[in-house]
Amino acid sequence: MPNAFSDDDGIFLVKLARKTVDEYVTQMRKSDIPENTPEHLKEKSGVFVTLNSTTGKLVSLRGCIGRPYPSQSLVEAVIDSSVDSAVNDPRFPPVTPKELDTIIVDLSVLTPPKRIEYSKPEDLLNIVKVGRDGLIAIQGMRRGLLLPQVPVDWNWNTLEYLEHTCNKAGLPKDAWKDPKTEFMSFQAEIFGEEKPRGNVVRSPSHPKC
Repeated sequence: MPNAFSDDDGIFLVKLARKTVDEYVTQMRKSDIPENTPEHLKEKSGVFVTLNSTTGKLVSLRGCIGRPYPSQSLVEAVIDSSVDSAVNDPRFPPVTPKELDTIIVDLSVLTPPKRIEYSKPEDLLNIVKVGRDGLIAIQGMRRGLLLPQVPVDWNWNTLEYLEHTCNKAGLPKDAWKDPKTEFMSFQAEIFGEEKPRGNVVRSPSHPKC
């Protein structure tokens, strides 16, 4: 996928996410949209903000929430997703001030999700590309999303990726074979800190616990 965002865009957005997390956790104040925001970052886009907690050289997930669809301007979505990742992820307690210097901030800017068209479920094994595609599994009211970097981080193959996406939606792992299950795919540009409060780079890699 051609890069839609420059390295400078990534630095701007990650630093905004970091500032938002710091200010909300310490002051319960949500950051304003910076006056120097480039115009193209005010266009609508989906985004996810990921917070990782560091233990030595390893990291573990501390919060990850976002907006999969382009319903807000990108800069607003970054601010809101940063707050939610810090204090509203139901899997974790809210981030505390003493944790801030041990947390790495990443974000993924998403392309609009598109429905995957296929004749039979087995076609998904050839259509979905690990490392390129993020996935959303949908069945009725159940939805589960995994970002494209997740299967890479955990060394999953395509089958495992489909199974875990179904599990994320609260479905059995083999629900990808069910004709009632639909899939959407998207791509993402990923930017993040190399270490807590460190340099911002494209496609950061962090060893997982």
